[in-house]
Order: sequence, then C-alpha cells, then structure tokens
Amino acid sequence: MTSTRRSGIRMLPPDVMLGTATAAYQIEGGAAEGGRGPSIWDTFSHSPGRVLNGDTGDVACDHFHRWEADLDLMAELGVQAYRFSLSWSRVLPTGQGTVNTRGLEFYDRLVDGLVARGIAPIATLYHWDLPQALEDLGGWTNRDTSYRFAEFAGIAAQALGDRVHTWLTLNEPWCAAFLGYAADVHAPGRNDPAAGLSAAHHMNLGHGLAVPELRRHSTGTPDVSATLNVHLVKPAPGASNEAVDRIDRVGNQVWLGPMLRGAYPEELFADTAEVTDWSFVHDGDERQAHQPLDLLGLNYYLPMVVRMPGEGPQDSAAHGIAGNPWPGSGHVEFIQPEGPTTAMGWVIDPDGLEALLVKMHAETGLPLMITENGAAFRDEVVDGRVADDERIAFLEAHFAAAARAIERGVDLRGYLVWSFLDNFEWAFGYDRRFGLVHVDYDTQVRTPKDSARWLAGQIAAGRRDDSLAG
Repeated sequence: MTSTRRSGIRMLPPDVMLGTATAAYQIEGGAAEGGRGPSIWDTFSHSPGRVLNGDTGDVACDHFHRWEADLDLMAELGVQAYRFSLSWSRVLPTGQGTVNTRGLEFYDRLVDGLVARGIAPIATLYHWDLPQALEDLGGWTNRDTSYRFAEFAGIAAQALGDRVHTWLTLNEPWCAAFLGYAADVHAPGRNDPAAGLSAAHHMNLGHGLAVPELRRHSTGTPDVSATLNVHLVKPAPGASNEAVDRIDRVGNQVWLGPMLRGAYPEELFADTAEVTDWSFVHDGDERQAHQPLDLLGLNYYLPMVVRMPGEGPQDSAAHGIAGNPWPGSGHVEFIQPEGPTTAMGWVIDPDGLEALLVKMHAETGLPLMITENGAAFRDEVVDGRVADDERIAFLEAHFAAAARAIERGVDLRGYLVWSFLDNFEWAFGYDRRFGLVHVDYDTQVRTPKDSARWLAGQIAAGRRDDSLAG
C-alpha cells in the first residue's frame, strides 16, 4: 500500500457513496428481548454441532442496546451510508399476524438516528433470519411464505419508507436457499436439493410480491432492489465452458432470469430435471418476480474456478462443501485458485470485482451498488490499536478495481464495506473477523481498526474533492 493513499487521496469518484453494512442476527443480540420471536438461526445455532465452538447470536455485538454509540462511531468515521437488516421475527414474532410495536420502534429509532447523523439508511428486508414459526409451516418451500414476506415488506415500508434511502428485498438468496435448504450448511439445516430449488423459487416470488408493497407504502422515493452474490465463474485451465454454464445457471440465472427477464432459462430446467419437476412454479410467477428495479446490489468476495469431471488431472485440488448447494450440478468440480487468501481461505482477486461489475453492467443495464465487499483476517488489538494492513491492502486493491470499472462505463452508485463490526459469522461463529471495528465479545469494547480510519480518509477526501469542484 502507498503512503499517498493512506493520506487521503480519493480512489473512487466523489459521487460514489461510501459506507458499510451489517445484518440483524449477526450484531443485534437481544434475542429474547423486546417481544422478538425466534428465527431459524436461533434454532440452528442452538443445535449441537451446527456452529463452530457452539457460538450463537444471543448477544452478538449487543447492538440492540448499543446502537446509539455505534451510530456515533459511524458518524465519527464519516460513513455516508449504512446498510442494516430488519429482523423479521423482531417485527412479526411469528412471521405474520400482529405487529410487535416494540420491535418496529427499534428500527424507527435506528433510522431516525441515521438520518440525524447524515447517514443514508439502506434497509435489507431478508438477511437469512426467517421466523421459526414460518419454517415450522414449511419455510421457503411453502408458497405462503412469499405472501407473508410481502406483508412484512408493506409493514416495514409503512413505518420507515419516508426516510429509507434504499430498500433491498433479499440478501444473497443463493446462500439462503441452497446452503440452507439443499446443503445443510446454514439454517434451517435441510439437505434436500429439491427443497433448495423450491425455496429459491419462492424467494423470487416473494421478491416480486414485496417490491410493489415497498413502493406502495413508502411516502418517499427510495430506490428498490435486491442484493445478489452473483458468482464470477471461470473455467479451470484446459476445461470447457460446460461447468461454467451450469454453475452460472444454478448460481446466477436462477435469480437474474425471473427478476430481470421474467423467466427461468430453459437449460436450468433441463439441468435439474432429475431433482424436481418445478411444479411449484405457477402460471404468472415468473412475471410477478420481474419487477422494475432502480439498481442492482452486488456482493463480491472471490471468483469460482470450475471444471467437469475428467477435465483435469485427478490429483489436482478439487474442493467443495458437504451436501449439494448446486442442485443438478453437484458433480461440477471447484478448483482452489492460486494466490493469497483471507482467513476464510478465499482467494484475493480484485480483478474479479472489475470483471463482475463490467459483466453485470452489460447484462442488466442497471446502476450498480456494491452492497458487500470485505475480508476476514486474524486481527488483534495491540496497545489499543488494530493494525490490519492486510485489510487495507485488500480494500485499496478492490477500490482500484471498482474505479477501473467506472472508467469502462459502469454506473456505480455506492460501495459498502462488509462489515462495520466484527460479528457472528454464521456457521463460523465468532472465529472470523470481517469488521472495520474490532469487538471484544467479552466486554463489548469497540476498537476502530486502521482500516476504519483508512475508509474515513477516503470519505473525507471525497468531500474535499466535492468542495473543490464546487
């Protein structure tokens, strides 16, 4: 990294909004407070052997009680936007029926606090924490859940839609559907590829039903979108494009087809014919999922390198996870790319971000927002400081990649770093730290890392550029 960048030379244009992101179950805590009902992640994390070290989100970062101090810290850093998610079961303890006013008031205060500090609120409706009561009725494999989701969207928009800057319906539905229902890696912990595809379809339908509710009940004019972890898929050396095409269909087009074009690709039906007959798709569902969007949220961490069986040496490192998160394409082999990795074992490839942004700009024609990008490293507090030079280098490289994409014509509206706080990292519990701010989970003391100060410098530099331009 260079000293000039540390001193505050802006890497992205001033009109690209810079901020950070979190999710409710990962930071809030207060799991049994304020009338909140249990979610599938409460159940999953309390089930033995599901989460590393038996960790749960019962307390997490205690943001439920410490939100004002957390917002003050954001304001101190100059954060321009904050993406948070609403806990569905905090607002509707059983996922439907009577609204829990205490839960809704928590988000009302949070949004007021953001607005008062000049931070744009970006609200995600679903970040994987389905109310357990709805899962007991079939969860996302039950068509009715799509309609309950739309009702939740209307309730949230009625309460917050006069102040929320951007609404995101779903976060990374690939993870929620396929890691949760098909591969037994995330909540609710099912291992059924057919259930994963059914869940995926009902999430698409839920998105399509929720978007009109968000627009109908918002008194302001927020942007409405979804946020997808669109996979950048590459062929392994010497491999054909067959594996790339299959993973693109079940990883990306399963969402992009209905949401942006109003239809699943026919090839996806052929790929998954031995898994399901898709009878859960009703006439008009795909059209319903196809709603006008103001932008598209993208989460990027790493590319995927794939091949078909027999397309490479048998002793090369093919990797995967337990279960089958790629229904109909579980035989595709994933190859660990060469290069440095994060604490998650994910290869660091900033060029992949540029490629993804350019690809999605060409494919969708929509303005784009990076709704998550970041890295986990083994951070330590030493003499009151976290010198996370690796994260700064990671962010510098990815900001530079985004800047190159803009130069190539991409309309990038925002860049949100994951995550504001160290937090409950799903099945990895508290073992992985993605935060710009270090959290001591025993004392709840927050320590801004050097990367937080680096981001603050980027934001301040953009404001100076704006001032000079004016």
